[in-house]
Amino acid sequence: MSRPDLFDSLKPGHEAAAAPMRDEGIPYPEPAMSQNALRVLSKRYLRRSEDGRLLETPGGMFRRVAETVAAAEEVWGGDPAEWTGVFYSMMTKGEFLPNTPTLINAGGGMGQLSACFVLPVEDSMESIFNAVKNTALIHKSGGGTGFSFSRIRPAQDLVRTTMGVSSGPISFMTVFDRATDTVKQGGVRRGANMAVLRVDHPDIMAFINCKRDMANLNNFNLSVALTDSFLAALEAGGDYGLVNPRTREVTGALSACEVFGAIVDSAWASGEPGIIFIDLMNRANPTPLVGEIEATNPCGEQPLLPYEACNLGSVNLSVMGVPDKRSVDWNRLEKTVRCGVRFLDDVIQVNRYPLPEIASMVAGNRKIGLGVMGFAEMLFVCGIPYDSEEALELAERIMSFIADKALGESVELAKRRGAFPNFKGSVYDRNGMPPVRNATVTTIAPTGSISIIAGCSSGIEPVFALAFTRKNLLDEGMEMREVVPFFEKVARERGFGTDEFLSLLALKGSLAGMEGVPEDVRRVFVTSHDISPEWHVRMQAAFQKFTDNAVSKTVNLPRSATREDVARVFLLAGELGCKGVTVYRDGSRDRQVLNLGRSEPAIEASASAEPRSRPEFVSGITRRMKTGCGDLFVTINRDDKGPVEVFSRLGKAGGCASSQGEALCRMISLALSNHVPPEAIVRELRGISCNRPGWQGGRRINSCADAIALALETGEAPKEEAGREPDEPPPGHTGACPNCGAGLKHESGCVSCSLDCGYTECG
Repeated sequence: MSRPDLFDSLKPGHEAAAAPMRDEGIPYPEPAMSQNALRVLSKRYLRRSEDGRLLETPGGMFRRVAETVAAAEEVWGGDPAEWTGVFYSMMTKGEFLPNTPTLINAGGGMGQLSACFVLPVEDSMESIFNAVKNTALIHKSGGGTGFSFSRIRPAQDLVRTTMGVSSGPISFMTVFDRATDTVKQGGVRRGANMAVLRVDHPDIMAFINCKRDMANLNNFNLSVALTDSFLAALEAGGDYGLVNPRTREVTGALSACEVFGAIVDSAWASGEPGIIFIDLMNRANPTPLVGEIEATNPCGEQPLLPYEACNLGSVNLSVMGVPDKRSVDWNRLEKTVRCGVRFLDDVIQVNRYPLPEIASMVAGNRKIGLGVMGFAEMLFVCGIPYDSEEALELAERIMSFIADKALGESVELAKRRGAFPNFKGSVYDRNGMPPVRNATVTTIAPTGSISIIAGCSSGIEPVFALAFTRKNLLDEGMEMREVVPFFEKVARERGFGTDEFLSLLALKGSLAGMEGVPEDVRRVFVTSHDISPEWHVRMQAAFQKFTDNAVSKTVNLPRSATREDVARVFLLAGELGCKGVTVYRDGSRDRQVLNLGRSEPAIEASASAEPRSRPEFVSGITRRMKTGCGDLFVTINRDDKGPVEVFSRLGKAGGCASSQGEALCRMISLALSNHVPPEAIVRELRGISCNRPGWQGGRRINSCADAIALALETGEAPKEEAGREPDEPPPGHTGACPNCGAGLKHESGCVSCSLDCGYTECG
């Protein structure tokens, strides 16, 4: 079904079901939630007193949100109490959740409920620094911001007012980045930005490579806006023109193949930049008379006009499957979609926007973005492999159904509440089309924290791991094994899901290489790294076909992926109609993103061997290791059998880091004297991460423990790599999770904790 077919279904003579959706006499019970969801809610969402005491329960939070949003119903003669019950019910049943700012701010003093904003940046100091101020206000309220820097004149261009030269868009991006560092979003998440630059901007090559040093622009995602003319030049193997935005004149030309190669190379090395197809986005712009789309929100799924915002919500598909019938509960899905559209339209009414320009633009277009999460679990329930034609067919069927019912509900709302004010001249304003309430109704966003609350996978992503071991954040000595519930049910029923098997799976995450698993189970229960890049792109395209806005999706590549693999992903995304795409090659931002467990046991010392006695004289050498906390000096002393003792010095004696380093070295020395092989010690310490890595010889030093292990492993300081300054970080990195120290995963254009402890850079 194509988009015009959806319009056809709404012509006169077709009446979409109004579906009263009344839930009489609903109580307000506390929802049943996982321990992980409760931890995330407690840490980030539930109201607290000034002294840190919790003031509400999860049920209290959902009722606060439901009552605040349902208050809008009174404007159009509806019953707020009735709709409070309906909204409360679908949230507590895990059928639908709104974006994070709605959950946090509804019913509070700030009252800003949207996640996505785009701000204009014009070619003047006044506009640039006004945008910086507005960015701070939005981040304070819990929103993320996107910008196009394409209007700023290139570096070294003339500045007539001073007769000097411009510093270019990238230098001003750093101003936004520094400002973001000082404002933590609503006290619950760090600020997030998207920087977009057109491929025909004269500074495009500098933009493509500006995050090779990941010490810069850490609060930005980058996207290159590819134009139709660039894509035509790329296909022809020719050049394309560069346009000075100040003069609108062509000032030079570049080889399209060379520029595309630079994008591919940087994305292969660091996951940045992504690409968006800007002309395709504007062809899908529902209100072309209002303005031109130049940028998206931070994760790329929401193309917006300048000063526009969009509030998002997601339907949880994992509860829409019927396990016994391996099918979809279409009636439940329709009811949830219609309620979700109404909820999001009500949010627009009660929202308090941080700027009057935003309030005006949102009121004119009334864009909403209803999406999905938990698609991977739905496939599990239906017994369908993610990387299969059957999965693509189900994706298209589900999203076309959601798009149809969502648009139908928007038409029903327009009958009672009126069309969006900018309807005239919009793509909907044509013969035979009924008015619609919202300029857009569907978006597939990264669901970050709300998927943890709902107990499902993020967006349309495959699961990251079927099982893993999580440290208990409340009891550091305790670890908990977590398994995808439906997989554990199947594994137990089929007779191979023993505790021993699940413990081993928690080390590996995937069924790849696991013995004793029936082939049909192995085929269905795949994880993100079991799936080839082509299937990631094809799944994104399947959902994009029926999505008004865009689809947030990360194409995960193995560490062994080549630049040619990245190029194929980008080209395939364009061929299949995706509006943008992001890749992440495993390990490109970190030596190892996720260590699910050790595959080899540590070599234990022999209990019968006598401890080595220290000779009176030993020889040794001291090496300087670059860590994120400063220079660490590691001394390794040897006897005739090898290393026998280790010392370290970091900063002044007596400090916390110094005392911990001394304790670690004493334990290493004790292990060495008791015949523990150095390689066993190295294996235990290598990869331990803190959130302040250092760099030496082009190699990442994850922590002081990692530095000591590296010195012990190599017997020398890290060797320099050709073409790189000794202390320059390699292209792109990501540190450990600042909450729990686990690795980070890259999904849907977002970075979050691989063990879902609650840390995420998105909502």
